[in-house]
Amino acid sequence: MTKLLDGKQVAGMLREELNNEIAALKEQGTEPQLAVLLVGEDPASLAYANFLEKVSSKAGVLFTLHQLSQQASELEIKLKIEDLNTDDKVHGILLMMPLPPHVNKQRVMEVVSPLKDVDGLHPFNRGHLISGGVCLQPATPMSCLEIMKRSGISLTGKHMVIVGRGETVGKPLVFMALAENATVTVCHSRTVDLPSYTRQADIVVAAVGKPGLITADMIKPGAVVVDAGISEVNGQIVGDVDFERVKEVAGAITPVPGGVGSLTTVLMLKNLVKGIKLQQQAREWEV
Repeated sequence: MTKLLDGKQVAGMLREELNNEIAALKEQGTEPQLAVLLVGEDPASLAYANFLEKVSSKAGVLFTLHQLSQQASELEIKLKIEDLNTDDKVHGILLMMPLPPHVNKQRVMEVVSPLKDVDGLHPFNRGHLISGGVCLQPATPMSCLEIMKRSGISLTGKHMVIVGRGETVGKPLVFMALAENATVTVCHSRTVDLPSYTRQADIVVAAVGKPGLITADMIKPGAVVVDAGISEVNGQIVGDVDFERVKEVAGAITPVPGGVGSLTTVLMLKNLVKGIKLQQQAREWEV
């Protein structure tokens, strides 16, 4: 019988840990604060910021939204980030995407303090992720691993095939899975005969954003299937996996919605807590 990897249940475990960590910080006199910077009025970004505010409030995290106009220059955005970097009361910074076309995403992202980068996108964090150092890691690939580990699935010695080489999920997941002693293969849009790779996998992670890409005939019986893709089809949120058919073959599978996506926000807040500890260590080293 196929095991359903319930993201909401795992998120509940993580939320309980988060609440305890935040309570401990408050006892020490630290009031965790997350600052979200939004440039423009993208409806999806605004909706996510409002959702994040509610989640933060429930977790006991102070939330501030800083909004700049769509016409804000790259320099104005950088100066705002610098203000947040130097504000000791702000412990985490989330730069909402997309940025306006006239703004260079990479140059702006590099201004965010690596120790406040709750998205784990700063080159400093990416470098430490690759080298195995201590850093803040991106939430979605963390979610892919946590939903398996918290469900009793070990990655050690397993062959993981990652379908997708994007900056947000695929690439960082390679190094995170290697750190868990998995054997990793990466497939992408130029891969010839994709099914020949996925059929060899003990674990398939789909992170493309193409509905129905992973079909039942592409999965080895009993394999674990983690769907990190997300698309909207006829008003419904769907993943990259043909869930109804693949679940008949897989040994374990994540649904969409209710799977990987259920963990990302709480893991971002756990990054906030981790960042606070790293910031405290950095201040101690300066003394």
